[in-house]
Amino acid sequence: MLEILLILVGFVILIKSADWLVEGASSLAKRFGISDLVIGLTIVAFGTSAPELAVNVFASLKRSSELAISNVLGSNIANILLILGVCALISNLKVHKNTVWKEIPLSLLAVIMVFVLGNDAIMEGASSSAITRGDGIALLGFFIIFMYYTFGVARVEGNGFEVEKISALKSIVFVAVGCLGLAFGGKIIVDSALGLASLLGLSQALVGITVLAFGTSLPELAASGMAAWRGNTDMAIGNVVGSNIFNVLLVLSTSAIINPIPLVDNVTLGMAILASILLFSILFVGRRHTLTRWEGCTFLVLYAIYISYALLHI
Repeated sequence: MLEILLILVGFVILIKSADWLVEGASSLAKRFGISDLVIGLTIVAFGTSAPELAVNVFASLKRSSELAISNVLGSNIANILLILGVCALISNLKVHKNTVWKEIPLSLLAVIMVFVLGNDAIMEGASSSAITRGDGIALLGFFIIFMYYTFGVARVEGNGFEVEKISALKSIVFVAVGCLGLAFGGKIIVDSALGLASLLGLSQALVGITVLAFGTSLPELAASGMAAWRGNTDMAIGNVVGSNIFNVLLVLSTSAIINPIPLVDNVTLGMAILASILLFSILFVGRRHTLTRWEGCTFLVLYAIYISYALLHI
């Protein structure tokens, strides 16, 4: 089917473009004397969420709100239940104290804030619910606070990034091609996803939480899986948690600022909240502050159950 082929091509373009953008921008920043710390916390961290951002910007511009919010929430669910489940099978994931008590609770707070800000009908008795432009600005404010906190932590503990300098011309080409690729890949994916939903009679929400969410989570899967394989388990789980925070506070807020997002599916939002609560709670069961292999298996089973439910009911 042409739409599926185009979606796959779009994901390849999207992910490779994000890599080029990060590599080129990091090298240019290094040439201007910007530290590895700042580069790692901004450019590199942004790179893993660039696919979600590109898809959501085009979805918002096309007023495909279901696609926009389901992509973010579906990615967050996949990051926790699928990616951490796979990583835990590779190696037991020992989680840093800061991640347990600060980053994971912040990622949980982010999705709870989406529930509170977006559910106008429940919270205020309004006739409809939506994540408005004002809500988007509020979420973006939380993102700025998160970045400020991250800089403070990294100054004390370091961030482990080392940036390789390449030629200035090559860096500029990488940045330009990366930006164009993100735009082109994002447009292909959104257009093809909408076409697929129409052709098969599927809801935009279902396509968003399955096809798009999995595809845009591939960078996190690659990065966290490799970190777990190399024994850097804290980076494996930290990358996922950081990506979830970026997805809600940066990607979703940007989408809402471009075009308000009606909130019609509390099931997926509830699952995103539940996954975050489960991740936090399970770190105190059995081996403290460790995600074990059997717990990873539990995550994968829950993800399979959720996707099965989505296929039947969403």
